[in-house]
Amino acid sequence: MTTNYTSTAPINLPVAHDQTNPTQSAWTTADAADLYRVEAWSQGYFQISNRGTVLACPAENQQIDLAEVVAGLRERGLHPPVLLRFTDILSDRLNKIARAFRDEMNDQHYKGDYRPVYPIKVNQQHHVVEELSRVGSKLGFGLEVGSKPELLAVMAMSSPDPHQLIICNGFKDSRYIEAIILASKLGRTIVPVVENAGELRQVIRHADNYDIRPTIGVRVKLFTPGEGRWKDSAGFRSKFGLFVSELLDMVGTLKEHDMLDCLKLLHCHAGSQIQNIRKVKDVIAELCHVYAELRRLGVGIEMLDIGGGLGVDYTGEQASDAGSMNYTLEEYAADVVYRIKSICDAEEVNHPTIVTECGRAMVAYSSVLIADVLGSTGPSRFRDPPPTDPIKEADDTPQPLLDLVTALESVDADDLVASFHDAQQARDEAASLFSLGHMTLDQRATAERLFWATCHKVRDVRDTLEEPIESLASLDELLSDVCFCNLSIFQSLPDAWAIDQIFPIMPIQRLDEEPDRHVILADVTCDSDGKLDAFLSPDGVRRTLRIHTVQPNEDYDIAFFLVGAYQETLGDLHNLFGDTHAVHVTTENGHWSIDDVVKGDTASEVLGYLQYDPERLLSTMNRDCERAVRAKRLTVAETRTLMRFYQSGLSGSTYLEPATDDQPGPHA
Repeated sequence: MTTNYTSTAPINLPVAHDQTNPTQSAWTTADAADLYRVEAWSQGYFQISNRGTVLACPAENQQIDLAEVVAGLRERGLHPPVLLRFTDILSDRLNKIARAFRDEMNDQHYKGDYRPVYPIKVNQQHHVVEELSRVGSKLGFGLEVGSKPELLAVMAMSSPDPHQLIICNGFKDSRYIEAIILASKLGRTIVPVVENAGELRQVIRHADNYDIRPTIGVRVKLFTPGEGRWKDSAGFRSKFGLFVSELLDMVGTLKEHDMLDCLKLLHCHAGSQIQNIRKVKDVIAELCHVYAELRRLGVGIEMLDIGGGLGVDYTGEQASDAGSMNYTLEEYAADVVYRIKSICDAEEVNHPTIVTECGRAMVAYSSVLIADVLGSTGPSRFRDPPPTDPIKEADDTPQPLLDLVTALESVDADDLVASFHDAQQARDEAASLFSLGHMTLDQRATAERLFWATCHKVRDVRDTLEEPIESLASLDELLSDVCFCNLSIFQSLPDAWAIDQIFPIMPIQRLDEEPDRHVILADVTCDSDGKLDAFLSPDGVRRTLRIHTVQPNEDYDIAFFLVGAYQETLGDLHNLFGDTHAVHVTTENGHWSIDDVVKGDTASEVLGYLQYDPERLLSTMNRDCERAVRAKRLTVAETRTLMRFYQSGLSGSTYLEPATDDQPGPHA
C-alpha cells in the first residue's frame, strides 16, 4: 500500500539534556562522529548536526535531519521500525559511478562506451527499481535479470526507453528464451547470456523460428579464482558459465549457423564485494585476452561485461577485509579502463563497450533502517551495591559474601586488576556454595549485586586513568546491557545474522551528549540469534555499542546504515515479522519532502502469505467468544475487549506499537 504526501515544515524535536552531567560540556558532536566513525564509512552522505542529530546529505547544500523525518512520521501515525529511502542519494551514486568511468575514458582516450546495468536481485522493490530505471536511463544505465519473474518486471518497466540495455543472466528454459527473442522483435535492447550449450540451441532455434538475428552474450568461467566471502562464485568452480573449451565449441556452432556476428557480449563473474583491487585487475586481464582471441576468430563481440564486484566499505577501514575494500570508486574505474585499454591496444583489437553490474555500490548507501528502543536488561541496574554492614555483622554470612564485600571496598587505582579478580573468584565460589545447598537464594542475590557493583566501580576508576589496562578491556562487554529494538534482524538485516556482516549503527539524536551505556542490540523475535554484538568504533570492531540512558516514554531511535543492498530482498518472516514501512524522502529548494510511504505488512497479510485465512481465523474466535459467554467464563464486555485486540491485531503492524489511550505500549 502506498501513500503520498509532502512535509517541508520543521518538526519540533524534544532534546533531552542532563545538565547535572559534568562531562557533558566536554563532549562535542565531533566526538560522536569519531565514536561512530561516520566520516570513514558514510562517503559524505551522512553527518552529525550541531544539535546532535544525524543528517542525510544527498548532495552539496542538501541536508535531511533524520530525527525530524522520524518525528514527522510519528505525527502522521507511522512509527518505527521504518526504512528511509533517499532518492537523491541513489541518484548521486549513479551519477558518481557513471562520471568515474567516463572521466577515466576521456583521460585515457578510451574509444569504447560505458553501459552499467543494475542487477535487480540486489533490491527488487518496485519503487527502487523504478527510480533507478528512471534516473539511470538518462545516464546510460540498463537492468540485469536472473529469473523469469525478474524478466517479466523489467520487460514492462523498460517500455519508456526501449534502448535501455537488458542483460539476462541465470538458467533459462525454452519459453524464457522465446520471450527474450520476441522482446527483441518488440524493440527491446535485450541480451540473453548463454550459460550452457542447451541454452545456445534454444536461442538459435527461436531466432530461426521468428526470423531475427538476436544479440547474444556468453559467460565464461575464468581460471582466476574469487576472493572474500563469495570467492567460490568466481573462477572455474563458479556456478555459471562455459569452460573455455565449451566457449570454443559455441563459436563453432555459431559459425555453422552463420551467427558469429550475433555474439556481441562476453561476460564473466568476478565476484561480489571484492575487497582487494588486485583481484579486479587479475580477472580483467584474463577476460580481455579471451576477448582479443575471440575477435581474432571473427566473433563480433562489442561489449565486455565484467560483472559485479565493486565493493562497499561497510567498516570504513579501507582494508582488504570482508566488510571493507582497499580501493575507491575512482581507483576501480581507472584500473578497469586502463587494463582493458592496454591489453586491447597490445592485441590490436577494438576497445569494447564496458558493462558493469555493480548493484551493491549503486543502492547500499540510499537506505537507512530506523528502529526505536523498547527497553533493556542487564547489569547496569546493579551499579549501586547493597548495604554492606549487615553482611559483615551477620553470624551466618558465607565467606564468599565477605570476600565480595572486601573486593568492593578495596577498589582503588593502584590495585584495580586484583580487586576485579578477587570479585570473580568470590562470585564463582558463591555460585558453587548455592549449588551445594549451603547458601540461601537471598544470599545468592546479594552476591550477585555485590559482584556487579564491584565491576562497575572498577570500570569507573579505570576510565579515569590515563594509561589503559588491557586486562580490564573486557569489562565493557561484561557490563553491557541487552538493549531491545523494535525490529527483526532476520527480516531487515539478514546478512548480519547469516554472514556476520557489520553495518554502521548509531543513535539519530542526543549525539551532543556523551553516551553513558555499553549495550548489545537484540530484536523482538523469539530467537537467541536475533541480536547484534559487533559494532564499529575508533579502535576497530568492538562487542558493544555506546548509547544513552533512555528515559521512560522517551522516543530514542537507532539507525542502521548501508542497508539498501540485498537486505530487503533476503529478509524472511521469522516469527511472522513482515516488511517494515518504507518512506521515500527527497529534497527540493532546501527542504525535505516525503514523496511516498509504502506501508509495511499487516499481520493479516503475513498470515495470508503462509496460507492462513484471516477471515476464517476471525470467525473462529467470534464463535469461541460466544461459547465462553454462554458458559459464563467471559462477560460480553470481556469478549468485546478480546475481539477488539484480535481485529486490530490482524489489521495492524506485525511490530510492537506505541501506547494508546487505554493500553500501555512497549515504552511504558
